[in-house]
Amino acid sequence: MKLIEPILADAAEVTAIRRDIHAHPELCFQEVRTADVIAKALTDWGIPVHRGLGKTGVVGIVKNGTSNRAVGLRADIDALPMTEHNTFAHASQHPGKMHACGHDGHTAMLLAAAKHFAKHRNFDGTVYLVFQPAEEGGGGAREMIQDGLFDLFPMEAMFGAHNWPGMPVGSFAVKNGPMMASSNEFSITIRGKGSHAALPHLGIDPVPVAAQMVMAFQTIITRNRRPIDPGVISVTMIHAGEATNVVPDSCEMQGTVRTFSIETLDLIERRMREVAEHTCAAFGATCEFSFKRNYPPTVNHPHETAFVQRVLGEVVGRENVQEFEPTMGAEDFSYFLQAKPGCYFMIGNGDGAHREGGHGLGPCMLHNPSYDFNDELIPLGATAWVRLAEAWLKAPAPVR
Repeated sequence: MKLIEPILADAAEVTAIRRDIHAHPELCFQEVRTADVIAKALTDWGIPVHRGLGKTGVVGIVKNGTSNRAVGLRADIDALPMTEHNTFAHASQHPGKMHACGHDGHTAMLLAAAKHFAKHRNFDGTVYLVFQPAEEGGGGAREMIQDGLFDLFPMEAMFGAHNWPGMPVGSFAVKNGPMMASSNEFSITIRGKGSHAALPHLGIDPVPVAAQMVMAFQTIITRNRRPIDPGVISVTMIHAGEATNVVPDSCEMQGTVRTFSIETLDLIERRMREVAEHTCAAFGATCEFSFKRNYPPTVNHPHETAFVQRVLGEVVGRENVQEFEPTMGAEDFSYFLQAKPGCYFMIGNGDGAHREGGHGLGPCMLHNPSYDFNDELIPLGATAWVRLAEAWLKAPAPVR
């Protein structure tokens, strides 16, 4: 690996910031203390700061030379609503809140890059350091855009990264095109007619209607969707009834839908509504169908993906830049990629052996109460950010 020496020298300082953030997690749009820590560090290093986009977002502005070209680098800063099982010194001090996805580490990597930029501005143009709130379900990227992120800070491209447990430290993974899925929720209330369980013919039982509907939904995947277009329908909750001898008059179903394309999502939503309404009609029931679209699919742009693969290969060797296998998980960096060319990539977080004494017994996986970010990634991630920004601003501007 070709790590930047000054970044290595500052690793202990930035690691301390990371662990402080980990110990004081804040949920989406509540990241006031976290934003204060980020803004103070940037200001102390002489980097101008803009605050308030997406409520608690922070943008650092690093300029050099005379070029009007600019590039954006993004880190997410929010935690998850879950209780940490680790007991080491930097474990969460707030029960029910935990940095179980490594956003504290993402923040630290970008801060380490920021400190280097402040001292060594080996580029001509502007680097925007975007510290984004509310990735975990709040759509902070969308909110920052709506608040004028790209109007205030025009940039040619946007790049983001996420740690990936199980992938070796010193490796990256990236993929052109769709790499993470859209995230969507549905809710269906089936209205029947309650009756005594011994006299079911006097009512309309919504439970077998729900059972029929669950199975019919899977035919959308197997018979309506093109087999080469990935899609998942998961009915994850069914609630009905209060007593064993009563046929309920209603039943509620909820779940999620994941796809890699908006076209497939359109098809699934339309067919789910048709199946729900017609299945209910066949049994003499009615239904209320609600479908909520959350995060769109995360789709990398070809030019920017090839660029990331090349630059990361120069940092860790081409053999250590893998092809990422797409996942049905979702990521709100997708909003940035809808508005700007860019690329989202993964950095290996290791197998969990980095965790100190006092970690929980579970695996070091994302959204797990025993997770902890691997601080060994901070110099590597910061080096990657610096090299990506320098290379982008040095290369000719892409023709769109």
